[in-house]
Amino acid sequence: MRAAVVSRFGGAEVIEVQDWPEPVAGAGQVLVDIELTDLIFVETAIRNGEHGGFFDVKPPYVPGNSFGGTVREVGPGVDEQWVGRRVIGRTVDFGAHAEVGVAAVAELVEVPAELNLETAVAAAGDGFTTLLLEQLSPDLQGKEVLITAAAGGMGVLLVQVAHKAGAHVIAAARGQAKLDLVKAQGADVVIDYSVDGWQKSVLEATNNEGVDVAFEGAGGELGAAAFSTVKDGGWFSAHGAPSGRFAKYDPAEAERRNITVKGIMDLRIDNLQTTITGADVLQRVTRGDLIPVIDRTFTLDQLADAHTAVEGRSLLGKALIRIR
Repeated sequence: MRAAVVSRFGGAEVIEVQDWPEPVAGAGQVLVDIELTDLIFVETAIRNGEHGGFFDVKPPYVPGNSFGGTVREVGPGVDEQWVGRRVIGRTVDFGAHAEVGVAAVAELVEVPAELNLETAVAAAGDGFTTLLLEQLSPDLQGKEVLITAAAGGMGVLLVQVAHKAGAHVIAAARGQAKLDLVKAQGADVVIDYSVDGWQKSVLEATNNEGVDVAFEGAGGELGAAAFSTVKDGGWFSAHGAPSGRFAKYDPAEAERRNITVKGIMDLRIDNLQTTITGADVLQRVTRGDLIPVIDRTFTLDQLADAHTAVEGRSLLGKALIRIR
């Protein structure tokens, strides 16, 4: 089969499309003819050799995790009725940027007939984390809510969810095109965080009281600035690291100010305990609660270009990869 392979850690140029052995479905698993895959920022960091403490992967490997496609074959103990179904899911470990992938049947979700595969794939991964954050955060109705990296795949969905919940949504992104995008998703206030002192604009939007909830997807110094806008007794999630690291904050200050912080490890634990399912995500998509924005769809041969676009923050919303 054809697959994109990360031959060594490094820049996007280390991705090579080549022939690769097809996986074999084990007990409780299925083989899927993959049509579309998602691409998120963390995959570019893994390719660079970062986040080794979170992801155990060594080159050469086939990157990618979230996919949409059709079940081709089932492994031992799996009902044959899965064959031919159009599904979304996650590959075992990595391996989604290939013509065939292997996935646990327990994690598959059949895509409703009324939903196109592009929308389902674009919403699946980011939508799950969005609904997890929605479940973990305080009630958003009437609250001041800051969302950073608001024009990214998940940021767009968080803006939509917070807006529908009745929050006063303050969305921070970089550049006018991204600000226009998040305004169209329901943001009440848009702020360009490439401008020095942007956090002062956030405070001004809250009558200098600070935000009740911050969904922080930018990381690094931007994340630290976002933390400074949270009022005493507020809630802060540090779930994004496109700057190279997660948001910097002082745990002692968070404790002193009674700010609840959900770091990446907290979210990984909560993910294991959540009642949210992939079917819940697709149900919310079908209802119109989650509407992913797809900027570009690349081919498998263009995966390196897609990585470059994601790293360069040139996309408005999601990038998808069409495998076949």
